[in-house]
Amino acid sequence: MTAAPEVCDVAALICAVQLGDSLFPVGAFAFSAGLETAVELGVVHDAGTLTRFARGITHQGAGGDGVALLIAHRAAVRGDPAGIRAADDAVYSRKTNEEPRVQSVRMGGKLADAGAVLTDVPLLHEWRAAIGAGDTPGTFPVGLGLLCACLGVPEQAAFAVHQHGTAAMLTGAALRLMRLDHLTAQQVLRELNQHAAADYQRVRELALTDMSSFTPHLDILTAAHTRAHVRMFMS
Repeated sequence: MTAAPEVCDVAALICAVQLGDSLFPVGAFAFSAGLETAVELGVVHDAGTLTRFARGITHQGAGGDGVALLIAHRAAVRGDPAGIRAADDAVYSRKTNEEPRVQSVRMGGKLADAGAVLTDVPLLHEWRAAIGAGDTPGTFPVGLGLLCACLGVPEQAAFAVHQHGTAAMLTGAALRLMRLDHLTAQQVLRELNQHAAADYQRVRELALTDMSSFTPHLDILTAAHTRAHVRMFMS
């Protein structure tokens, strides 16, 4: 067994844990990122298919929303509101279906409200005001990058919070949609989280113009979910 690495900044680590906790009030529990339709259609039916489906989402999320999170985090560190808004616009414009757009801005708005309570850094409050004025969409990954920067959470930890949050949202939804016990869900979640470090290395040098949103299977599932008569989740 190798020795665990020393934690350099306990305060930043605790902030990251707080933001990544399932109790953090951003409303992630109301969304399934297409999983509800995937289960209904039999695309996802056990732990193996759940892991593969969720990994596709976290992989795409790293190269899309994850890039915007890193750009927004760096812009916040520089004190650059224009850079933050550019990242916000880039995320919103790449959400081709209504439900992913709704998910991102609703969670982003709740994150802005929570951030206003957690920090008095003007940049966060300015972003929240811009959302209220309709000057910026207020997407979740941009808000998370901004809030993490304001709270002193390093960008790599902020990226990990984002990836874990996506994976936890999916496994939490799976517990309500499938015959899946809690320990198996934790195994799936651990498997998904194992990819976060490699995902960060893969996307950390990318620019906003490199963001990818090519997920045709997910676009089809979310489009079908929009027309569903009975739904447990908002996406």
